[in-house]
Amino acid sequence: MSRILYGFPLSGNTHRVRLFLSLLGLEYREQEVSLVTGEHRRPDFLALNPLGQVPVLVEGELVLRDSHAIVYYLARTHDRDAEWLPREPAEASRVLQWLFMDANELHNGIGYARNHVAFGVACDLAAAQARARSALQVLEGRLVGERWLELGRPTLADVACYPLVSLSHQGGVPLGDYPSVAAWVKRVEALAGFVKMPKWPTEKVGEGG
Repeated sequence: MSRILYGFPLSGNTHRVRLFLSLLGLEYREQEVSLVTGEHRRPDFLALNPLGQVPVLVEGELVLRDSHAIVYYLARTHDRDAEWLPREPAEASRVLQWLFMDANELHNGIGYARNHVAFGVACDLAAAQARARSALQVLEGRLVGERWLELGRPTLADVACYPLVSLSHQGGVPLGDYPSVAAWVKRVEALAGFVKMPKWPTEKVGEGG
């Protein structure tokens, strides 16, 4: 079955899917959609995602948008042992609550701050950084004495939250005040199958991209 990931190299949302595909050991081809030259607004890409956003996963006849929906699909379809997303409803919900936090608090905090500092996207930077710090404090409180976000093992919760958290410094919010979060980032990066976000030739946003 053909599998294509449409994404942008420096997109945290794209990296969430890229990382999970690698952790699952799934083969795929990545097709770059440049957010710089406006390829995400071209008719051929809008036919895949009318929102004009990356990532998009095409697997056979299936076309999926939104990184959280994509990693949920991959877990349910290709994680045969339910290692990353349990089948039992209560355990699955404990994992999924972190995906929703990533899509809301982390995105509206770290994501907005990073887009402003690194890429010049207009926003209220102070407000975004305040939201980022509040979200990181929640993660710090959770990870004090815990190695992983849920169930005592790596799950989709860790995969979902890792990309933006690892890029927090690019939004002017370094992890120095959150030692448990920083240690967790290193644990995720030590997982078998982990892949770094690709470097972009013209990147000027410091390390971590």
